[in-house]
Amino acid sequence: MIIFRYLFREIFSSTIAVCAILLLVLMSGRFVRYLAKAVTGDMESGVIFAVIGYRIPGFLETTLPLAFFLAVLLCFGRLYVQNEMTVLKACGVSERRLLGYALVMATFFALIAGWFSLYLAPSGMAKAETLFKAERSRSELDKLMPKKFYSLGGGRGVTYAEAVTENRELDDLFLAMTAGSNATSDRRLVLVVADRGRQQDAIDSKARYLVLDRGYRIEGIPGKNDYQITHFEEYGSRLEDSESDEERIEIDGVTSSALLASDDPQWQATLQWRLSIPLMLIVVTMLAVPLSRVNNRQGRFGKLMPVIFLYFIYLVALNAMRDAIESGAVPVAVTMLPVHLLFLAVAGLLFISGQPRKVRGVKA
Repeated sequence: MIIFRYLFREIFSSTIAVCAILLLVLMSGRFVRYLAKAVTGDMESGVIFAVIGYRIPGFLETTLPLAFFLAVLLCFGRLYVQNEMTVLKACGVSERRLLGYALVMATFFALIAGWFSLYLAPSGMAKAETLFKAERSRSELDKLMPKKFYSLGGGRGVTYAEAVTENRELDDLFLAMTAGSNATSDRRLVLVVADRGRQQDAIDSKARYLVLDRGYRIEGIPGKNDYQITHFEEYGSRLEDSESDEERIEIDGVTSSALLASDDPQWQATLQWRLSIPLMLIVVTMLAVPLSRVNNRQGRFGKLMPVIFLYFIYLVALNAMRDAIESGAVPVAVTMLPVHLLFLAVAGLLFISGQPRKVRGVKA
């Protein structure tokens, strides 16, 4: 038990450290992406941290197997480099017994990974998708920021406001749009300048309009003198329709029980992917123990890059099998189990090849 507690402490601390580093890398990338959307007005800055918080279980689902794989590799590699493995074998502790200890810890982390992949990650993704839908449902006027040009949906034109009040009313508004057919000679430019603008919903439909007060409307073809100038007290322009909330549900946010009840190949492939996360953690442990065998000259980081490359081959193979099941190229009944069995066989061969062979005695 002393050896088990020692290994558990070392592997657990290394797993947490590596997982934290990988998590920070993933969160930083997402934060930069969401921050860019907030700068352009496509996302409210207040929901960025909420979305990232809901996505953390999904990030942990991805990083935990790799973190545990590296932790086992580094821990057992240090045992070889510092000759602790030699001492353990001399005391009767075989490598097979140490593998058993590692598998006990892997089972513990596999349960955690399964909890993330089957429950927490889909729940978090569903909540994040709710926020994304709320952002997509905002009109063009809601996304408008003061003293910045903003492109209208569909490339219809640009708009600019000097100030935006708390009630989302616009002051000193400028609006430039194109009208006419797609032919270059027939496209007319429409410029609208108004003192104030506001959003107004239609009474008999879900359409939204930008209503402008007191301004001018100038329409004409650039380069020609036949243009029109119209003074108005009130002018309305229809805003782009927001996306409906009844759009296709993101599969990553569907509960595992719903995936289990579905016969859709894409949903079944997603369920098998979620089940593969904890199983993958067991298999990579079987790979890490024999691959951690190094000598003092190599150091415990000597095989790090080739081993990480092998891990990503495993991950790419799982993704390829998932895509094949989703496209129907592989029947759903085949599942991703053959990929796991293949790398489990590789782990078995690596483990057996490193075992010492018995030498028969020679009689004099």
